[in-house]
Amino acid sequence: MKTASLPSLRVEPELRDAAQSVLEEGETLSSFIEGAVRQTVERRRVQAEFIERGLRSRDQARDSGDYVEATVIFAKLERKLDAARAQVARKRK
Repeated sequence: MKTASLPSLRVEPELRDAAQSVLEEGETLSSFIEGAVRQTVERRRVQAEFIERGLRSRDQARDSGDYVEATVIFAKLERKLDAARAQVARKRK
């Protein structure tokens, strides 16, 4: 497979030094940067898919009329949180 290169990147010397200071055994600055780019690309892809699923779900709920108001969900979560806090408090006594 043919490879391609990313554009060169100009940074302040402090950032380069910081990046080099956290390199793991046998890791190069180039492989560190490549890994960071891969992770960011994947995170953004997953985030875009998450938003797309959320919007699709919202639209389906609106179309069907089958949805729960946010205030109801927040109240239920608050009750669960209160119960968990009470349980922790009982264990500490």
